[in-house]
Amino acid sequence: MGVLEEWRDIKYTETFEAELRGLERRRQADPNCKIADLEGTLKHLRIMDGADWGGRGEVQDTIIAATIAAYEHFIARWRADLAEIPDVS
Repeated sequence: MGVLEEWRDIKYTETFEAELRGLERRRQADPNCKIADLEGTLKHLRIMDGADWGGRGEVQDTIIAATIAAYEHFIARWRADLAEIPDVS
């Protein structure tokens, strides 16, 4: 792997992990935080990703890709957690 690919991988991993930590903190600290809220943010992140008409550059492209992936991962994991909760009614 060349140096160019290596920095992208490092930046992607750092951003992905930092976003997951932030999302987990938000979920724990804010009882009003819902999956729908995160889906709204994800929608806007995807719009930002597609609106790169001016050229963000490789660093920002890597950051937005990792951020989107973190949101998708977190939402999917949250939904899976909810599916595992037994119905007590």
